[in-house]
Amino acid sequence: MLTLPNLLTLSRIVAVPLLAWFLWWPGWAEGYAAGFALYCLMGITDYFDGYLARAKGTVSKLGVFLDPIADKIMVAAVILLLVGTRDANPAVIQGGHQIAALIILLREIAVSGLREFLAQLQVSVPVSRLAKWKTTLQMVSLGALILGGAVPLYPWVAHVGLITLWGAAALTVITGWDYLRVGLKHMD
Repeated sequence: MLTLPNLLTLSRIVAVPLLAWFLWWPGWAEGYAAGFALYCLMGITDYFDGYLARAKGTVSKLGVFLDPIADKIMVAAVILLLVGTRDANPAVIQGGHQIAALIILLREIAVSGLREFLAQLQVSVPVSRLAKWKTTLQMVSLGALILGGAVPLYPWVAHVGLITLWGAAALTVITGWDYLRVGLKHMD
């Protein structure tokens, strides 16, 4: 149960409070820089936990359960912190951009609930290629926004983050609809 891939997944969950602490202080560029480094490390462990589990044949039920939860916890924490920050930092998610963040959060909650419902019916919903692109775009977006807080003299970095946030939100709607369509087929 405590295989290296599972430990990597657990490390991502345990690192979220530290990441949140780095992003908590508005205008602390060094904190955002440390947060960006930690966020990148968390992304690397996300890649390697899946790669190692498949390569070594140690895919476990615990890993299958925890991996998407670790991702959702990290994404939700970063989004909430970047939405909740109120300063002149270009990396914050303000105004209409909060709609994109809300779309992402609502989809994550809805798909998690739908997966739980379908699991009770013993129906598996595999992750689509488009959903993987959504996740990639989402991770790039949040990483760019965090980096934007570390380098406020280069506001274009945060702008890249906001543009990709909207791209991720668009893919979120499409993939969320795909999951919902599958789920509706199994509802009375």
